[in-house]
Amino acid sequence: MAHLLALPPPDESTLRIVSVGKTGSGKSAAGNTILGMKAFESYMSPSTITLTCQRKTGMFKGQQLEFIDTPGLFNAAKSEDETEREIQRCIWLSAPGPHVFLVVMALNRFTPEEQRTLQIIKKIFGEQAACYTMVLFTHGDDLEADGTSAENFIDRNPSLRAFISQCGGGYHVFNNRNNDSSQVTELLEKINKMVQRNGGKYFTNKMFGKAQQVMEEEAARLMIATPGMNAIEFRQIIDGYTWAILMAFNIFETAKGMWTSVKGCSIQ
Repeated sequence: MAHLLALPPPDESTLRIVSVGKTGSGKSAAGNTILGMKAFESYMSPSTITLTCQRKTGMFKGQQLEFIDTPGLFNAAKSEDETEREIQRCIWLSAPGPHVFLVVMALNRFTPEEQRTLQIIKKIFGEQAACYTMVLFTHGDDLEADGTSAENFIDRNPSLRAFISQCGGGYHVFNNRNNDSSQVTELLEKINKMVQRNGGKYFTNKMFGKAQQVMEEEAARLMIATPGMNAIEFRQIIDGYTWAILMAFNIFETAKGMWTSVKGCSIQ
């Protein structure tokens, strides 16, 4: 009977976005712009503001959005292993899988650290995650003030050009001082086109499949224990159990073998 009580399948109309980027790249601010509200703390700071994965939801022109903000990469306050381990937590928050990994970076200079971002994504989620990756440049208006464009900036930087060519979704530019919602419209259009190129499906692999299985099993247990609980209430409670449940099921202990065994995208 447990399967009758499991969490209902995800709404196929919901677009799940996982943001990844260097500390100070503007991930949280980008999330606020996309969701059209101050969902995440965002202000100028020499250190990262986002220390744990956070998921916020919103609606843009009739499309339901889930934005998962991850801790900044290359943060002096945390080791790389600690940051990667926390980013792994987004497996739960974006289950059954994200539609796009949004690599956020400021459009000023392309650092050696940022060149490693895609490799980190592939290390955590598997090689085929690149098919579901898009670059979002912030501070595009700074280039305009200097009398140049994003296209010229990219053309002058072979390393950046090569990086973008590996991302299945290409790139988009946000102007931070522009409140015009058209830049969000254009971004979501690009993401939706990328989703269609990927068969109209989200990215998943064995890790996301395991997270979804654990979620459904925990949903069944909670709903039996609390008969009146609905899906929204479940989601609120389950987020509090995320880390403990993942550890209890030894997901991360077996992660290395599972990731290295994944050779391609698995479409559900």
